[in-house]
Amino acid sequence: MVRSYEQRLKPISVADIVGQSEGEPLDGSSFLLGSFELVGHGNVTNGTCGSFANLFYGCDRVELHDKITLDGVNHVGNVYISRAIFFSCDKPSCPICYRSWASREARSIETRLAEGSKHFGQVEHLMISLPMSDYGLDIEVIREKVIKLLKARGVVGACLIPHGGRYTDPVKARRKGIAKGWRLSVHFHVLGFILGGYSKCRNCKHKWDCDPSCNGFDARVWKAYQADGYYTRVFGKRESVFKTAQYLLGHATLQRNSVRSHVVTWFGNVAYRKMKVTVEMRKAVCPICQQDLLMLRYKGLMLDMWKLIYGGSCEVPLKEETDWSLAEKESVWERYVRSDNYGYYDDSVM
Repeated sequence: MVRSYEQRLKPISVADIVGQSEGEPLDGSSFLLGSFELVGHGNVTNGTCGSFANLFYGCDRVELHDKITLDGVNHVGNVYISRAIFFSCDKPSCPICYRSWASREARSIETRLAEGSKHFGQVEHLMISLPMSDYGLDIEVIREKVIKLLKARGVVGACLIPHGGRYTDPVKARRKGIAKGWRLSVHFHVLGFILGGYSKCRNCKHKWDCDPSCNGFDARVWKAYQADGYYTRVFGKRESVFKTAQYLLGHATLQRNSVRSHVVTWFGNVAYRKMKVTVEMRKAVCPICQQDLLMLRYKGLMLDMWKLIYGGSCEVPLKEETDWSLAEKESVWERYVRSDNYGYYDDSVM
């Protein structure tokens, strides 16, 4: 279907992609796990959520792209596109924007833990599950208690991601003889650092039969579990902290009826008051000509528009001078981080 120029400029939203009417709110208030609500199951914040802003970050200086780079690619006459720009409210409750929120939050987690790993070692993925007797407690009370218990087990600093329930697929449900779907099961996923590391327990020949005299992490958490009923386990090594955090945030839970419920919280040596991370803003540059990236608006064919939106970083031949226009003269800036100082082991985290 050929669209007019006016139709081409109409914002493209997620609703256009999935066939969801923009006027129909995605109300997830019925999806509750006790006092918790799954992220992405609230109401759409506003009509612009997820809509394409008709803008791209890129470089249209084709006169400077008349070159062949070291990888053998010919860039002559091509406009470089870094990425498309979408509107997002960045709220974890929004059913359209919660994925972009999860990606942004996961990148922040990855960055902060990368700084922490320079001082505290390998990032570990843990889980701590609550006994049913504590399910009715307020989330802040639970979080404070979980932090205290994790410190006692030897977790010196980490971020907490609350999960109010667990999901059982039909195959596993039949195998275990339990109901399929979501069920209330409050637990926290933890990404952080263990005092002394976890390699001793990970490579132990008696991993599931600890020596009572051993003071490794698994032995400590088993003794603690018998005392307080909070079960703790460590998962395998992480190939990507970002992907792990993104996955965990994608089905995290919020406190129901909370105006500003924080999903991710930090404690110990990587808490905000202990490890200061400075954000530096640098200009993003075109990888072809090394000039500043700019904000561009595309006015060409709709088919090419879709290719640009979902093609990621790519290049497109400049067919007509009117296909592109400069939306803003300001350069595109990117965030870089560095740690100025950090707290080391002290009495507050032991």
